[in-house]
Parts: sequence; C-alpha cells; structure tokens
Amino acid sequence: QVQLVESGGGLVQPGGSLKLSCAARGSIFSVDIMGWYRQAPGKQREMVASLTSDGVTNLVDSVKDRFTISRVNANHSAYLQMSQLKPEDTAVYYCNAKGSYYAGAVDLLGDFAVWGQGTPVTVSS
Repeated sequence: QVQLVESGGGLVQPGGSLKLSCAARGSIFSVDIMGWYRQAPGKQREMVASLTSDGVTNLVDSVKDRFTISRVNANHSAYLQMSQLKPEDTAVYYCNAKGSYYAGAVDLLGDFAVWGQGTPVTVSS
C-alpha cells in the first residue's frame, strides 16, 4: 500500500512564507501526478497546484504568482513553496498523488490514488 506524509504547515504572518512537503511511501513503481489541495472552513476543497511526472504544471490563478510546486522523483516527494501569504490562503492543505504500485507479483502493477493527512496553514497577524 501507498501512503502520503505531509509536513510544513503552521502559523505565519501576512506576507510570510511556508514550504509544505509531501512524501509518498510504499511499494511504488511510479508517481504520475502529485498535487496540493486546500479547504478552508465552510468552503469547498480546491486544487491549488499539480505537477505531472513529465513536467506539466497547473496552478490556480489566485496563487500563480506566489506559489511554486516542485518534485523530487528520487524519493517521490512534492513541495509547495508559498510566498507572500495572504489571510485568504488560510486552509488545511492536502497532498494528493496518483500512480502505480507493485501489487505483489512479478510484472503486476496496480493503480493508486491517495491523500495525505492534511496540514493546517493559518495566515494571521
């Protein structure tokens, strides 16, 4: 099985920066796409950023000039560098990953899609 472990959330002042980390662990063959979602209290979850294994990025317009998503394929990790944070960025941030895993037999692969546990980000004075 595959699981995601997140870290890096916390309390920051407006204009500050945070870097979120997400590591996929398990019997992984490949991680095809990793992304970050966020959900504020009383609001729907939205996709913030994603990055495919072949380098295609996607960022929501509200963070495009402030956030950067990156990956380190060697350890199946993704990062979200957040700068110039605003109060409206306050939310629980969730990592998501999709890929293939070793299913217990030679040459047998299965697909996975998993979520991290969530890491809270609070932007406030």
